[in-house]
Amino acid sequence: MKKKPVSIRNIADELKISVTTVSFVLNGKAKEKHISKELTKKVLDYAKLINYRPNQIAQSLRTGKSKILVFMVEDISNNFFSKLARIFEDIAYEKGYKVIFCSNENDDEKSNELINLFNFRQVDGFIIVPSPGIKDTIESLIKDNIPVVLLDRFFEGLDCNSVVIDNVQAAFDATEHLIKNKFKNIGFITTASDQSQMMGRLSGYEKAVEEHGLKPHTLQIPFNEIIKGRGKEYVKDFFDKHTDLDAVFYATNYLAQSGLEVLKENNPKLIKELGIIAFDDNDMFKIYDPSITSVAQPLIEISTKLMELMLPLLKKKDVSETSHKIVLKTELIVRESSLVK
Repeated sequence: MKKKPVSIRNIADELKISVTTVSFVLNGKAKEKHISKELTKKVLDYAKLINYRPNQIAQSLRTGKSKILVFMVEDISNNFFSKLARIFEDIAYEKGYKVIFCSNENDDEKSNELINLFNFRQVDGFIIVPSPGIKDTIESLIKDNIPVVLLDRFFEGLDCNSVVIDNVQAAFDATEHLIKNKFKNIGFITTASDQSQMMGRLSGYEKAVEEHGLKPHTLQIPFNEIIKGRGKEYVKDFFDKHTDLDAVFYATNYLAQSGLEVLKENNPKLIKELGIIAFDDNDMFKIYDPSITSVAQPLIEISTKLMELMLPLLKKKDVSETSHKIVLKTELIVRESSLVK
């Protein structure tokens, strides 16, 4: 027979004190409610002895808080997002929150399905890397007073808290670094997307080459083709058609990975001859030969700012009162691949 779980009332009856007193102690309010240290210790020791576990569902219904946040990204297996998630998890845990991680694959249908599921389960808030067509969904969450902070990208015209980086400046600086190292025919490989972060990176690249009187060479790969594993075919065709390239700037780390594989499989000597920069660092870039220069996002700062925006929202009666867009700077980590050949 399944053992009946221990309740707060069981503890109260055993210690001959009120249920309210037990509740205050177990919820960390003993000092606030002027409960003696001796009685507090007695309650905590007995709860530990009988292996008491709070009924989280009942607690959630009573307080209206689940103490759970959702952290939704494009792909949790991506090195950038997984590292960010791990840092955020630690920060959230210190503040008393647990985190559910999920991937939307930049797909609107999956995004909406996951958001509806977790909202029904009454999570306290959402950190979301939004897919392109869920602006209305985010707006509905805000109207329903659900705390939301957007990450990595945002929607023009939507008042929603967000933490992003200055993609335009980051891409401009990276491209200019190549130009200053004597590279003149610089290719830019990105996804075909009108999302804010990718548009910013493309804009920064184009601005840099234009200011230096150079010709842009861009490849924009449809995201669904990348998902289907066809990205390398596009990259190979791009290199075949642009044999005069002396450098290439990849707009994401996964595109850089695909590009390096293409070069190794088809023309390995180009890996050392081309100038190469990847957006978003990867531990593996340090040990390539040559090591790969990358645009690194400030992971700890991003995670900290996400929680700084989320915590006040969790306490507000109206989450639409104020919205903040935090824009952070990146760091260009210069390695062998982008230096003068």
